[in-house]
Amino acid sequence: MLKKIDNKNMGRSNLGWLRSIFHFSFAEYYNPKNMNFGKLRVINDDLVDAGTGFGLHPHKDMEIISYVVSGELTHGDSMGNKNSITRGHVQYMSAGTGVYHSEHNLGEDTLRFLQIWIIPDKAGYEPNYGDYRFNWEDRKNQWLQMVSSKNGTAPIKINQDANIYSLELEMWKQISFQVAEGRQAYLVQIEGSSSVNNIELETRDALEIIEEDINITANETSHFLILELKKEEF
Repeated sequence: MLKKIDNKNMGRSNLGWLRSIFHFSFAEYYNPKNMNFGKLRVINDDLVDAGTGFGLHPHKDMEIISYVVSGELTHGDSMGNKNSITRGHVQYMSAGTGVYHSEHNLGEDTLRFLQIWIIPDKAGYEPNYGDYRFNWEDRKNQWLQMVSSKNGTAPIKINQDANIYSLELEMWKQISFQVAEGRQAYLVQIEGSSSVNNIELETRDALEIIEEDINITANETSHFLILELKKEEF
Protein backbone atom coordinates (compact mmCIF):
# COMPACT_ATOMS: atom_id res chain seq x y z
CA MET A 1 0.00 0.00 0.00
CA LEU A 2 1.25 3.46 -0.94
CA LYS A 3 -0.06 6.82 0.28
CA LYS A 4 1.31 10.15 -0.92
CA ILE A 5 1.63 12.92 1.67
CA ASP A 6 1.58 16.26 -0.16
CA ASN A 7 3.71 18.82 1.67
CA LYS A 8 0.96 21.40 1.14
CA ASN A 9 -1.21 19.40 3.56
CA MET A 10 1.43 19.14 6.29
CA GLY A 11 1.47 21.26 9.44
CA ARG A 12 3.36 24.55 9.34
CA SER A 13 4.84 27.04 11.76
CA ASN A 14 6.59 30.39 11.24
CA LEU A 15 8.31 31.96 14.22
CA GLY A 16 10.40 34.29 12.08
CA TRP A 17 13.79 32.82 12.95
CA LEU A 18 12.35 29.28 12.54
CA ARG A 19 10.13 28.00 9.72
CA SER A 20 8.94 24.42 10.11
CA ILE A 21 6.98 21.81 8.20
CA PHE A 22 5.54 19.08 10.45
CA HIS A 23 4.96 15.64 8.93
CA PHE A 24 3.11 14.61 12.10
CA SER A 25 1.29 16.43 14.91
CA PHE A 26 3.74 18.70 16.71
CA ALA A 27 3.62 21.95 18.69
CA GLU A 28 0.65 24.06 17.51
CA TYR A 29 -0.17 21.61 14.70
CA TYR A 30 -2.48 18.92 16.08
CA ASN A 31 -4.29 16.34 13.98
CA PRO A 32 -5.48 13.28 15.94
CA LYS A 33 -5.47 11.28 12.67
CA ASN A 34 -1.83 12.16 12.04
CA MET A 35 0.08 11.43 15.24
CA ASN A 36 2.67 8.93 14.00
CA PHE A 37 3.57 6.23 11.48
CA GLY A 38 4.18 3.21 13.65
CA LYS A 39 7.07 4.03 16.00
CA LEU A 40 7.99 7.05 13.86
CA ARG A 41 6.62 9.94 15.90
CA VAL A 42 8.15 13.13 14.45
CA ILE A 43 9.70 14.43 11.24
CA ASN A 44 10.13 18.20 11.28
CA ASP A 45 11.66 19.93 8.26
CA ASP A 46 13.21 22.99 9.91
CA LEU A 47 14.74 26.18 8.48
CA VAL A 48 16.77 28.03 11.13
CA ASP A 49 18.19 31.51 10.60
CA ALA A 50 21.90 32.15 11.19
CA GLY A 51 22.74 33.07 14.77
CA THR A 52 19.58 31.51 16.21
CA GLY A 53 18.44 28.13 17.43
CA PHE A 54 16.74 26.05 20.10
CA GLY A 55 17.91 26.85 23.63
CA LEU A 56 18.51 24.21 26.28
CA HIS A 57 15.37 22.07 26.71
CA PRO A 58 14.54 18.59 28.07
CA HIS A 59 13.75 15.27 26.37
CA LYS A 60 12.95 11.85 27.80
CA ASP A 61 12.45 8.34 26.36
CA MET A 62 12.86 9.24 22.69
CA GLU A 63 15.41 8.37 19.99
CA ILE A 64 16.23 11.70 18.28
CA ILE A 65 18.04 11.89 14.95
CA SER A 66 19.03 15.15 13.22
CA TYR A 67 19.92 15.04 9.50
CA VAL A 68 21.44 18.18 7.98
CA VAL A 69 20.31 19.13 4.48
CA SER A 70 22.24 22.41 4.27
CA GLY A 71 24.05 24.75 6.62
CA GLU A 72 25.62 23.90 9.96
CA LEU A 73 23.98 22.43 13.09
CA THR A 74 25.65 22.71 16.51
CA HIS A 75 24.46 20.41 19.30
CA GLY A 76 25.11 20.84 23.02
CA ASP A 77 23.77 18.79 25.93
CA SER A 78 23.81 18.23 29.67
CA MET A 79 26.12 15.22 29.19
CA GLY A 80 28.90 17.60 28.14
CA ASN A 81 28.75 16.98 24.39
CA LYS A 82 29.16 19.80 21.87
CA ASN A 83 29.64 19.22 18.15
CA SER A 84 28.78 20.70 14.77
CA ILE A 85 27.73 18.86 11.61
CA THR A 86 26.99 19.91 8.02
CA ARG A 87 25.26 18.57 4.88
CA GLY A 88 24.62 14.83 4.91
CA HIS A 89 25.84 14.34 8.47
CA VAL A 90 23.81 12.94 11.37
CA GLN A 91 23.53 13.62 15.09
CA TYR A 92 21.83 11.06 17.32
CA MET A 93 20.63 11.31 20.91
CA SER A 94 18.90 8.69 23.01
CA ALA A 95 17.08 10.80 25.59
CA GLY A 96 16.40 7.80 27.86
CA THR A 97 15.86 8.71 31.51
CA GLY A 98 16.23 12.40 30.69
CA VAL A 99 18.63 14.87 29.11
CA TYR A 100 18.78 18.56 28.23
CA HIS A 101 20.09 19.67 24.86
CA SER A 102 20.31 22.67 22.54
CA GLU A 103 20.53 23.00 18.75
CA HIS A 104 21.89 26.18 17.16
CA ASN A 105 22.85 27.57 13.80
CA LEU A 106 26.19 29.23 14.49
CA GLY A 107 27.00 29.43 10.78
CA GLU A 108 26.47 32.27 8.30
CA ASP A 109 23.80 30.59 6.16
CA THR A 110 20.27 29.35 6.83
CA LEU A 111 20.27 25.84 8.31
CA ARG A 112 17.89 23.22 6.98
CA PHE A 113 17.65 19.93 8.83
CA LEU A 114 15.25 17.09 9.44
CA GLN A 115 14.52 16.40 13.10
CA ILE A 116 13.33 12.81 13.54
CA TRP A 117 11.89 11.23 16.69
CA ILE A 118 11.44 7.48 17.03
CA ILE A 119 9.78 5.87 20.05
CA PRO A 120 12.25 3.46 21.72
CA ASP A 121 11.50 -0.21 22.35
CA LYS A 122 11.31 0.48 26.08
CA ALA A 123 11.63 3.35 28.54
CA GLY A 124 14.50 4.06 30.90
CA TYR A 125 17.65 3.76 28.79
CA GLU A 126 20.80 5.55 29.86
CA PRO A 127 21.04 8.81 27.84
CA ASN A 128 23.50 8.68 24.97
CA TYR A 129 24.81 10.96 22.19
CA GLY A 130 26.72 10.40 18.97
CA ASP A 131 27.34 11.92 15.56
CA TYR A 132 28.64 10.64 12.25
CA ARG A 133 30.07 12.50 9.26
CA PHE A 134 29.04 10.39 6.30
CA ASN A 135 30.83 10.78 2.98
CA TRP A 136 28.38 12.35 0.51
CA GLU A 137 29.65 10.18 -2.33
CA ASP A 138 28.55 7.03 -0.48
CA ARG A 139 24.88 7.83 -1.17
CA LYS A 140 25.22 8.74 -4.87
CA ASN A 141 22.90 6.44 -6.84
CA GLN A 142 22.86 3.93 -3.96
CA TRP A 143 21.19 3.61 -0.58
CA LEU A 144 23.45 4.62 2.31
CA GLN A 145 22.35 3.00 5.56
CA MET A 146 23.01 5.45 8.36
CA VAL A 147 20.93 4.08 11.25
CA SER A 148 19.92 0.59 12.39
CA SER A 149 18.77 -1.20 15.52
CA LYS A 150 21.33 -2.34 18.10
CA ASN A 151 21.35 -5.68 16.23
CA GLY A 152 22.08 -4.02 12.89
CA THR A 153 25.32 -2.97 11.22
CA ALA A 154 24.84 0.77 10.56
CA PRO A 155 27.31 3.24 12.12
CA ILE A 156 24.51 4.72 14.26
CA LYS A 157 22.46 2.26 16.33
CA ILE A 158 19.21 3.11 18.10
CA ASN A 159 16.94 1.43 20.63
CA GLN A 160 14.27 0.40 18.11
CA ASP A 161 13.81 -1.98 15.17
CA ALA A 162 14.22 0.76 12.57
CA ASN A 163 16.58 1.61 9.71
CA ILE A 164 17.31 4.95 8.07
CA TYR A 165 18.86 5.35 4.62
CA SER A 166 19.76 8.37 2.47
CA LEU A 167 20.18 8.62 -1.30
CA GLU A 168 21.13 11.10 -4.00
CA LEU A 169 19.76 9.86 -7.32
CA GLU A 170 20.90 11.51 -10.54
CA MET A 171 18.37 12.64 -13.14
CA TRP A 172 16.64 9.77 -15.01
CA LYS A 173 18.40 7.11 -12.95
CA GLN A 174 16.31 4.43 -11.24
CA ILE A 175 16.60 2.53 -7.98
CA SER A 176 14.39 0.13 -6.03
CA PHE A 177 13.72 -0.41 -2.33
CA GLN A 178 12.12 -3.49 -0.79
CA VAL A 179 9.58 -3.22 2.01
CA ALA A 180 9.01 -6.79 3.12
CA GLU A 181 5.97 -8.42 4.68
CA GLY A 182 5.48 -7.14 8.20
CA ARG A 183 7.45 -3.94 7.46
CA GLN A 184 6.60 -0.38 6.53
CA ALA A 185 8.59 2.65 5.36
CA TYR A 186 8.30 6.42 5.15
CA LEU A 187 10.02 8.12 2.20
CA VAL A 188 10.86 11.84 2.24
CA GLN A 189 11.63 13.68 -1.01
CA ILE A 190 14.11 16.12 0.55
CA GLU A 191 15.21 17.80 -2.68
CA GLY A 192 14.27 17.42 -6.35
CA SER A 193 11.33 15.52 -7.85
CA SER A 194 10.69 11.90 -8.73
CA SER A 195 8.23 9.23 -9.76
CA VAL A 196 7.72 6.36 -7.30
CA ASN A 197 5.58 3.52 -8.66
CA ASN A 198 4.01 6.15 -10.95
CA ILE A 199 3.29 8.51 -8.03
CA GLU A 200 4.81 11.96 -8.60
CA LEU A 201 6.70 13.50 -5.68
CA GLU A 202 7.96 17.06 -5.37
CA THR A 203 10.40 18.60 -2.91
CA ARG A 204 9.24 18.05 0.72
CA ASP A 205 6.52 15.52 -0.22
CA ALA A 206 6.47 12.12 1.50
CA LEU A 207 5.19 8.62 0.84
CA GLU A 208 3.86 6.01 3.27
CA ILE A 209 4.76 2.49 2.14
CA ILE A 210 3.35 -0.68 3.70
CA GLU A 211 4.53 -4.15 2.58
CA GLU A 212 5.21 -3.01 -0.99
CA ASP A 213 8.40 -2.69 -3.00
CA ILE A 214 9.02 0.64 -4.72
CA ASN A 215 10.90 1.75 -7.81
CA ILE A 216 12.10 5.36 -7.96
CA THR A 217 12.89 7.33 -11.10
CA ALA A 218 14.50 10.73 -10.55
CA ASN A 219 12.87 13.45 -12.68
CA GLU A 220 15.83 15.63 -11.71
CA THR A 221 18.76 14.99 -9.39
CA SER A 222 17.01 14.14 -6.13
CA HIS A 223 17.81 13.68 -2.45
CA PHE A 224 15.83 11.19 -0.34
CA LEU A 225 15.55 9.84 3.17
CA ILE A 226 13.73 6.59 3.92
CA LEU A 227 12.83 5.19 7.34
CA GLU A 228 12.05 1.46 7.36
CA LEU A 229 10.56 -0.18 10.44
CA LYS A 230 8.26 -2.85 11.79
CA LYS A 231 4.67 -2.64 10.61
CA GLU A 232 2.24 -1.36 13.23
CA GLU A 233 -1.54 -1.65 13.32
CA PHE A 234 -3.29 1.69 12.93
